[in-house]
Amino acid sequence: MADLSVWEKESYFAPRDIVIAGSGLVGLWSAYFLKKRHPALSIAILERGIIPSGASTRNAGFACFGSATELIADTMNLGEDPMLELVEMRYKGLKKIRKIFGAKTIAYEKQGGYELIAEEQGTDMDILRGNIDRLNRKLKKITGHAKIFRLHDDKIKEFGFAGIRHLIENPLEGQLHSGQLSLALLKEVQSMGVLVLNNISIDHFEKVADGILLQTTPSAAPSAPVPSGPPPRDQRPTQTIPLFAHQLLVCTNAFARQLLPDLDIRPARGQVLLTSPISNLPFKGAFHFDEGYYYFRNLGDRVLLGGARNKDFEAEQTFEPVTTDTIQQELERFLQETILPGQTYAIEQRWSGIMGMGTEKMPIIKAVDDNLFCAVRMSGMGVALAPVTAEKVAALMR
Repeated sequence: MADLSVWEKESYFAPRDIVIAGSGLVGLWSAYFLKKRHPALSIAILERGIIPSGASTRNAGFACFGSATELIADTMNLGEDPMLELVEMRYKGLKKIRKIFGAKTIAYEKQGGYELIAEEQGTDMDILRGNIDRLNRKLKKITGHAKIFRLHDDKIKEFGFAGIRHLIENPLEGQLHSGQLSLALLKEVQSMGVLVLNNISIDHFEKVADGILLQTTPSAAPSAPVPSGPPPRDQRPTQTIPLFAHQLLVCTNAFARQLLPDLDIRPARGQVLLTSPISNLPFKGAFHFDEGYYYFRNLGDRVLLGGARNKDFEAEQTFEPVTTDTIQQELERFLQETILPGQTYAIEQRWSGIMGMGTEKMPIIKAVDDNLFCAVRMSGMGVALAPVTAEKVAALMR
C-alpha cells in the first residue's frame, strides 16, 4: 500500500469515539443503535473482507426463532428459563427488523415454517402433543399467540415429502434475503455518518490513555506487471496503520478469539446448496429437520438446503469457508430421498459460512474492560439475535 497522505490520516484514519470490528449484522446493528442513542458519536467499522466474511450473508435467510424439537432439546440441555430468554430475544429481533425495514427492502415473506419428523424417529404421538402443548403455553407470554406450534400432518402428501410421519407448523416464521438486509443496514448506518472501511484487519490493540490504540493492516491491491527495473514502492511489505479509539467493540462472532482469546466461542461451518428451478415446486416456507440441524426453504421456485454438520461435528469446527464431499453428499441424499423424491433438478450453487458457537447458546454481550466490549456468539441465529444483541451492547457503552 502507498504511504498515507495527511488527508487520509486526518479523515479515514482519524481518532474515533468508537471502532467496531466486523461489518456483519451485529456490527452494523450496533452502529445503528449507538447512533440512535448518541448521534454525535464518531464511529468507524473495520471489516477485514471486501464484504462480511462470516455468516451474515452466507446463511439460509430464515426469519425464525427455533423449531419445536430444537426448543424441547434446549429446555433439556440449557433449562427452561434460558430457552425462553433466547426465544424472546430472537422474536423481538425479528420484530425490530420488520419495523425498521419494509418487506420489499429485505425480500421478507411470511410463508410460515414447518418441522419434519421422520418415520424412523419413532416419536410417540402423545408425547409429541404434550411437548407441543407445553411449548405453546410458555411461548404465549412472548408472542401473544396461543397456538404457535401445531401438527399439520395432512400437508405431508401435499408437499411431496417422503419418509415423514409428522409435520409441525409454525405460522409465525418467515424468510428474507440476507444480502439485501445487510445492504439496507449498511446504507442506513452510512447515512447516519458511520464510516465503514473494508479490506482492513486489526492485528492487535493495546490500552493507552483514554482509550485503545489499534494496529491495522490494509489489504494491498494487486499491482500491474512491471516489465523491468526495481519493484514499485507499493509492492513493499504492507504497512500497519495505527488507529485510536476511545472504545473498541468486537463483533466478529466466530472469529472473536483472534482479538479476545479467552472467550468461550468456537467456529462451526454451515454448508448450503441451491437447486435449479423446479417446475411446480409443491411447497413454500421455511423447514426444519433433526432439531434444526437440517434446514431448507424455497427461494422462488428453487430449493435452498443447508446444515447436516451433526454428521461430522469435528470436521465442521473450522474457519475454512469451503464445502466438503461428506456434508454435501449428505445434503444431496436428504434432498433426493426426503424433500424432492422423484423430481428432476440440478445443483446450481454451493457455499458455506462460519458461525460462532460455544458451550452455551446465549450470546456473549459484555464489557471485557473499561474501553473494550464484545457482542458475539450468535449460535447460528444471527439474523434474529443481532438487533437485540446490538441494542444491549450499545446500552453498555458510554
